[in-house]
Amino acid sequence: MTDCGCSPPPLDNAAQRRALRIALALNAAMFVVELTAGVLVKSTGLIADGLDMLSDAAVYLVALLAINASARTKANAALFSGIALLVLGLGLLVEVARRFFAGSLPGGVTMIAVSMLALAVNLVVLRLLAHQREGEVHMRAAWIFTRADVVANAAVIASGLAVMVSGSRYFDLVVGAAIGLYVMREAAEIIADARESRSET
Repeated sequence: MTDCGCSPPPLDNAAQRRALRIALALNAAMFVVELTAGVLVKSTGLIADGLDMLSDAAVYLVALLAINASARTKANAALFSGIALLVLGLGLLVEVARRFFAGSLPGGVTMIAVSMLALAVNLVVLRLLAHQREGEVHMRAAWIFTRADVVANAAVIASGLAVMVSGSRYFDLVVGAAIGLYVMREAAEIIADARESRSET
């Protein structure tokens, strides 16, 4: 039933475009900030989160391009997003392994400060996309990506605190690996949702 009041109505195309454009701009900017900071302070967690921001920006762009497309095209867009996220998760695990053997102590204060900024950005985007979490498949994928980012940001903040207190870089590596695994789980959810939507078209 469409009038039961159980879920919010989907946004119209103009509202979807506005939400996705804002989300795209914010995530692209935070990708630059987090990747730069991660490289400078040698933080796997920040680099992982920065690459996740780039992946999100790509997902928002795909969702933006799919707004006026057919249901099958939207499902294909979501499937592409899920596969991209899966590849990103695998890449993060490879980077964690590399830094395990050739890494150094990251800067905890920078990790916390940059991740708090990223968390604020993702909370804004999550609110923008909240009405779409039960909507069309390409918008659900965008919302799932953003939800994953909020969890990742909180994890990097916790990692930064642990690095500062303990003086050990391994907390950063653990969080980087955890983000990679979580991203892969979210990717599996998006891919399953997209495949189900494709089967219905």
